[in-house]
Amino acid sequence: MSESTTRDERFARGLEMLQSVVGDAGQRAVDSLADISPEMGHQIVAWGFGEIYSRPELAPRDRQLVTLGMLTALGGCEPQLEVHIKASLNVGLTPEQIVEALLHSAGYCGFPKALNATAVAKKVFTERGLLPPGQQPAKESPATSA
Repeated sequence: MSESTTRDERFARGLEMLQSVVGDAGQRAVDSLADISPEMGHQIVAWGFGEIYSRPELAPRDRQLVTLGMLTALGGCEPQLEVHIKASLNVGLTPEQIVEALLHSAGYCGFPKALNATAVAKKVFTERGLLPPGQQPAKESPATSA
């Protein structure tokens, strides 16, 4: 990205990218910061999406795979993981590919973190009607009780 772009231009570019990848949830996340840290919201959009996410070297689908792995490995990022699982679906990853990425992460960051991430994926897939037919979510998932 050019160093000559203005703060407003980076924000506008980031907002366009955020909307295309995350949808309305991205704007809601930024809006939720308005009364406590509007600068954090600005940086998420301008830097995170306007400078980093919009770089052409990785496709949005690939960026989401990286993001899923990193948020899973970090643990404790379930609200952000939910947003990025939805974003992963938005950029073309299938539920099966998302589940495979989370399974793959277990070998690198451990089963507890991968199980927590899988529980978030199950929640998103349930909300979107993407669980296989006949598979109703259990009242308590094994992933949340392990």
